[in-house]
Amino acid sequence: MSKNKNKVKIGIIGCGAIAADKYLRALRAIEEAEVVAFCDVLPDSAKKVQKVFEASAPEITCKSSVTYTDYNELLRDASIDAVHICTPNNSHAPITVAALKAGKHVMCEKPMATNYKDAKLMCDTAAEAGRLLTIGYQYRCNPAPLFLKQMCENGELGEIYFAKAHGIRRRGVPTWGVFLDKEIQGGGPLIDIGTHALDMTLWMMDNYKPKVVVGSVYKKLSDHPDCGNIFGAWNPDKYEVEDSAFAFITMENGATVTLEASWALNTIDVHEGICTLCGTKAGADMKNGLCIVSDKNGRFTEMRPDFSDGAIEYAGGKIWKPEELEARNFYDAIIYGTELRVKPEQALVVTQILDAIYESGKTGKAVYL
Repeated sequence: MSKNKNKVKIGIIGCGAIAADKYLRALRAIEEAEVVAFCDVLPDSAKKVQKVFEASAPEITCKSSVTYTDYNELLRDASIDAVHICTPNNSHAPITVAALKAGKHVMCEKPMATNYKDAKLMCDTAAEAGRLLTIGYQYRCNPAPLFLKQMCENGELGEIYFAKAHGIRRRGVPTWGVFLDKEIQGGGPLIDIGTHALDMTLWMMDNYKPKVVVGSVYKKLSDHPDCGNIFGAWNPDKYEVEDSAFAFITMENGATVTLEASWALNTIDVHEGICTLCGTKAGADMKNGLCIVSDKNGRFTEMRPDFSDGAIEYAGGKIWKPEELEARNFYDAIIYGTELRVKPEQALVVTQILDAIYESGKTGKAVYL
């Protein structure tokens, strides 16, 4: 930790859109944060983000901040306390492991890794190094999920024995960057948006003990680029990942979870980053705003909380945006020792299940965990 125990010196590794539009925006709300280094393999990207951030948030940017093209050089700076890893998926594990071994706390963008083996190494290294590791599942910080999670913790839904994780776009294939590169990203919509839905569902259930996974992985629409995609047409020759994936997951306690993830699917049932829960006392549906369903006095009932103001109150009544609340939790854990909202062991199970879905889709067999 820096000399001022309430100031955390930060390095940003990967200076693309995720860094600029999510993490650096969020850090502006963290008064204890001090960004001192920016790293990207493209030097112009690091310098551009450095310049923009210093101009927009001078109070939390060190005037002597530096840029790097090699993350190892950044990690050798002993004054840096924590890093945000905002790089492509296949680099999450090696950079995270190196950062933890260098004594840094790590906030890594989702997914945790492209496979279970690498995610397990990240988890083990964090424990061995005695450093904090968390993963950027910011959907947990939205108003409706926070409300629903409290209901689940209070036992108001009872035993949740069936759930659905939804991550469906009709035509929402990301056509920029490396999203369609299988080697770099590890997969398509399953590892991109399906991971958010699965994380949220397991978190609500507080169930991280999967037993059997059966998955189907499809690449059916990738050769039809002129289809009204919201991000424009893609190049079919460079579309290397799946366009949809579906799974049936049985947990050790007998609970069942279904997962649906797609960038391109001929359906009007489009929902992303949400879940459906069915418990012994009540159920929850997030498809058209959170609705709690139950029965009372012999009648069906529906309760719809009002989130129209989008407010998330935290830390003395201050109103936070989801990405700010995510960052606030990370820095509170570093400075004050509070509990991480997204624990590495939880993200590890998400990756384990995703890995099993891809394996099941490839072999046509169930995967026993």
